[in-house]
Amino acid sequence: MAAPYPIGTPGRPWTADDVVQWRSVQKPVRSYTDDVLSVVEELRGPYEVIRYGRVGDHPLVALRSRDWRIDLPCALVTGGVHGYETSGVLGALRFAGECAGTPGVNLLVAPCVSPWAYERVQRWNADAVDPNRSFRTTRPAPEAAALTALVDGLDARVLVHVDLHETTDSDEQEFRPALAARDGVEFVPGHIPDGFYLVADAANPQLEFQQAVLDAVADVTHIAPADAAGKIIGSPVVAPGVIAYAFSQLGLCAGVTGAPFTTTTEVYPDSPRTSPQECTRAQVTAARAAIGFALAHA
Repeated sequence: MAAPYPIGTPGRPWTADDVVQWRSVQKPVRSYTDDVLSVVEELRGPYEVIRYGRVGDHPLVALRSRDWRIDLPCALVTGGVHGYETSGVLGALRFAGECAGTPGVNLLVAPCVSPWAYERVQRWNADAVDPNRSFRTTRPAPEAAALTALVDGLDARVLVHVDLHETTDSDEQEFRPALAARDGVEFVPGHIPDGFYLVADAANPQLEFQQAVLDAVADVTHIAPADAAGKIIGSPVVAPGVIAYAFSQLGLCAGVTGAPFTTTTEVYPDSPRTSPQECTRAQVTAARAAIGFALAHA
């Protein structure tokens, strides 16, 4: 049996004191200013840099096409909703650098939605809340509330939204055990899939769209197979390499816009068959393919 999580009392949800204890051991190990804000500043020119909020000491920034036109649709790319998922942040920044001026679309890139968590390589924010379960909920995390306000203030319709994520070994080693401890429930070990996969919106899965993204990514990195039960991370596979979640019901970032084309990417950087650089490239490729398909089928 797994050892009890070191914070909290088994079988009881965390108290405010438990959250304070958890936060006290989360130390910065990398710099949002150096890794994200400095790159964002380098991208001024083809983009406007939008400061759309602030969480603690961290300004929240997005890149918006400088030649924005209200008669064109918008493509939203988000990364770092879970701060520890590094290729999501790096992929969003690299996508912005490589794809500025994409014809026929306004680009909006929010490369690091959760800066506090990025610096601490954490899944949750400073309040032990998962931002990716609080979009358009009654009590959103501040990171989710700020991005929601940015999206709601757009003067162009969002056609496609690609939310860049990772599934890592640390999900089973740290983050799911912490979640079980926080909520006072038993931790039941799961299985980490080896490869890239997508999460579609159960209410609007757009499987042809998902397949186009996977076809492009397959030239960069391997696609995760289903397990023996036909599932990926415990969810039934609805098409090869695709599972589906109820985006709005679960408060997921990928449901924040209500766009007709939405997907959440998941790469597996701990695989012996890939590398961090390959994972970042897969994220860029996924965003490119998603936007290209959406524009062709709008």
